[in-house]
Amino acid sequence: MVVLHLISSEGHYGAENMLIALARNLSQLGCRCVVGVFRDSRFQHTEVAEQAWRQGLTVEIVSCHGKWDWNAVVQIRKLLVKHRVDVLHPHGYKSDVYAYLAALPNRVALLATSHNWPSRLLSMRAYAAVDRLVLRTFDKVIVVSDVVAQTLRSWGVAPGKISKIANGADVEIFRRATPTLGNEVAPADHSLVGFVARFVPEKGGAVLLYSAKQVLAAFPKTTFVLVGAGPSRKAWEAIATQLEIDEHVVFAGQREDMPGVYASLDIVVLPSLVESMPMCLLEAMAAGRPVIATRVGAVPELVVPEQTGLLLDPGDVDGLARAIAGLLANPQLAYRLGENGRAYVAQHFSAQAMAGNYIEQYESVLASRRNGVASRSH
Repeated sequence: MVVLHLISSEGHYGAENMLIALARNLSQLGCRCVVGVFRDSRFQHTEVAEQAWRQGLTVEIVSCHGKWDWNAVVQIRKLLVKHRVDVLHPHGYKSDVYAYLAALPNRVALLATSHNWPSRLLSMRAYAAVDRLVLRTFDKVIVVSDVVAQTLRSWGVAPGKISKIANGADVEIFRRATPTLGNEVAPADHSLVGFVARFVPEKGGAVLLYSAKQVLAAFPKTTFVLVGAGPSRKAWEAIATQLEIDEHVVFAGQREDMPGVYASLDIVVLPSLVESMPMCLLEAMAAGRPVIATRVGAVPELVVPEQTGLLLDPGDVDGLARAIAGLLANPQLAYRLGENGRAYVAQHFSAQAMAGNYIEQYESVLASRRNGVASRSH
């Protein structure tokens, strides 16, 4: 079976990490994967392609000029023939639309993963609007949370076409990682509280910073490390300066050594206001880090309160400060939550299980197509 994954990326975030983990584990199960990455002439984010190359995966670059480029469709069609693709698997609005157009004259199965609901970014609304229509024609749409499934049904995607597969993490990769931040971000005697996400308002970075002000009053030897990039960085830097905590806040940018980054952190916090199934929590838990998160999306499926992490209501600045301070004051509790979280991810959210579930869906849509062709031939 040959699967062409297709993604238009704005950096290296959750969907990109999930795609790499999925493709790597599908390959180990005997499925040949090709990772197709758009290279937009306006913003050439091909980090996921570089990561895929490093993982030994086959990578193809699809050049794209502007929002709508018919030549990109032609390139994808050529890839379908070149690699004798059985399943075209797009990830995200833009990729869905281009996959739909590329597959029109081909006998290729279409299976999409909807990682989240329509983007609030104006630049993506056009794709999201068309996505509502094209997903109805796909053989199968995979969702990672019930919230996304509900959104798709409201769009008119047939319930029978929607299946849920939880994201998964490569536990061993994170288990055996060694710290890589070292003294790069803080003195050796400081505790590191990490935030790993795209820098957009709904990820709750501002909430974390206001909580940090309270935490630092009790635990001054603490550094807050924000890993990622995005449009909210300047606003969050301004908040840190306004709160006079900027000496204790490090904006570390995007990193290629995430297993080592997680291994360097004492606590990982994701105070999202809205969420689907965040890969950063899966990865942090796989690394044995204690996590603090909010009751949004599929997060409660990952974080069992007081067992695999701590859960809060979104926007609860005081509650988040108390939770962080509580773990800093009680290393034994932090260790227990981290170990429980690692075991929980290994049992319920492994990348191997995720890949196996996807193969079942691939086989199902291919069998349905074969049966449909056989029925029409009689």
